[in-house]
Amino acid sequence: MPPPSHEMTGAAPAVGDWRRALAAALRTPEALRAAAGLGAPAEAERAAAADFPVRVTATVLERIRRGDPADPVLAQFLPAAAELAPVPGFVDDPVGDLAARRGPGLLQKYRGRLLVMPTTACAVHCRYCFRRHYPHRDGARPEAVAARLRADPGLHEVILSGGDPLVLPDPPLRRLLAAVDGVATVRRIRIHTRVPVVLPARIGAPLVAMLSALRARCVVVLHVNHAAELGPDAAAALAALRGGGVVLLNQAVLLRGVNDSVPALAALSEALLDHGVLPYYLHQLDPVRGAAHFGVPDAEALALHRALRARLPGYLVPRLVREVPGDAAKRELAAAVEAADASRL
Repeated sequence: MPPPSHEMTGAAPAVGDWRRALAAALRTPEALRAAAGLGAPAEAERAAAADFPVRVTATVLERIRRGDPADPVLAQFLPAAAELAPVPGFVDDPVGDLAARRGPGLLQKYRGRLLVMPTTACAVHCRYCFRRHYPHRDGARPEAVAARLRADPGLHEVILSGGDPLVLPDPPLRRLLAAVDGVATVRRIRIHTRVPVVLPARIGAPLVAMLSALRARCVVVLHVNHAAELGPDAAAALAALRGGGVVLLNQAVLLRGVNDSVPALAALSEALLDHGVLPYYLHQLDPVRGAAHFGVPDAEALALHRALRARLPGYLVPRLVREVPGDAAKRELAAAVEAADASRL
């Protein structure tokens, strides 16, 4: 076995090959375990993968420490038998997406913001994904998005989510962005994506130029949970986005066995800032069916956050939040715990 390292052999594909790299993503637990230097999966892992398929890109594989079943990058993508165990409170729609639907691929939860899901596809499948059971059908169409925005001048921000909007090829992505940017009341376009880190070949000059040309302010919200995810190819992709004037933020999820320690969280914040990314949110796990084994108790999460505040300057400490269905905004975890305690009195 090679010495512990978060590097695996193999070079990332050139920018023009991003669609080939996406098509070549591993899609079975057998393939993922073999690439990670582990034995064959148990039958329960195969069953978990049947419920929610595996999808892992070559770039992610390069960040996995071979032969280590507890590797924090691998843990985010490897099916586990624990996914099959029913846990009270862990459901298919943990954040109230279905109640917020306003049409195909359109959700509206918060004042002034419209969430648009233009595609059902992602570059990778995270095992704790809160939309792993979402009934994805057709993505939002540009003309429907523009019509919704024009009908409500109070919508000042559009959030592209999914699925991952950056797995769209340039032509449909350009049409969607043009439809949104053409509505004068839209001030910001926010793109939630893992692509710059898990499929960095996608972040080529044409895409950066497309985002740079927007009238509305473009904000890219990454999803990175551990510093080991940030390799040299991701660094180049993030530098390209910064060079195009894109604002970069990060939302992480607090995950058992991945980043549930002060050193891991501090290293993540430091690494993000090294790449020009500001830590934004640290989410408590959304209680989606199949992900309970990733959960960190609220008391432990609050203690970790307090210790992180004592260790880092304030601008490197993400807000610790929980999404509560029906709330007007993300809820600070301390307030969420107080409200839950009060409801039990």
